[in-house]
Amino acid sequence: MGFYVDIAEALDAEGIESRVNDGTLFVPVSEDLEVQFVDITGGTGIPGANVFLAMADVSEDDEEFEAALVGVVFSVEDAVATVARHVATDLVVGTVRDLMEGTDPRIADLEFVQDPVDALTVSAEVGESSEIVVTFEGEEGTPTARVQFVTLGEDFEDLMDQAVGEIWDEEVDPDPEDVTDAVFHSSEADRQRILEGLVHDIADMTEEILELGSYQDFDRLFDVLFVAQEQASAWEELLVPLEEFWEEDGEDGDDGNSDEHA
Repeated sequence: MGFYVDIAEALDAEGIESRVNDGTLFVPVSEDLEVQFVDITGGTGIPGANVFLAMADVSEDDEEFEAALVGVVFSVEDAVATVARHVATDLVVGTVRDLMEGTDPRIADLEFVQDPVDALTVSAEVGESSEIVVTFEGEEGTPTARVQFVTLGEDFEDLMDQAVGEIWDEEVDPDPEDVTDAVFHSSEADRQRILEGLVHDIADMTEEILELGSYQDFDRLFDVLFVAQEQASAWEELLVPLEEFWEEDGEDGDDGNSDEHA
């Protein structure tokens, strides 16, 4: 039991509870999940334990009960790091679920969707042509949520009109209500795939990004998201490409210098 005692004491120092029962060290991760350590210390005397991930508060007699082997540890440090990793992962997964389900009243008006490639990135449409993007990072340590406000530039629709016209090889309404909707409902699969790529590329070219910070306090995250949805329309009007800002500033400077030397 020496290895279990050492792990339990190290976890207790981190504020994490644990208990030993029937030869297994149980460490609750959340109300629904727990980490289980099963000692495999052998004749060599090297301490070791199989690490299982299981649903909490499930009877071992339950036919549907399953504990999945997710790792093996050979030191107290590895055991503590393993627990910390699963606690962080569970926190991130739970927060992503809360965002997508809109369980918090502060985000009740936001409809978050999960990125099809990165499961730890979610976004919600706000304003006229913007979205709030939340990306979770740092599962190995303290999880962090990075928040961005992304708005499409004024040139997006014009460039999309031009792209649609070139690919369809026909005139396109210069001011369609929804160009992308018309594009994506086309039956021509090849052109559709090309246009999907163009939408992504043109968005990258024209979008403006406002960084809203990174947060380890996820309750604070929900406060920030509430403010972001309130400010979306104002931010859309205020955001201008930095290239235009510097160009205008340079033009003003040139005029001033010309006056000085006149």
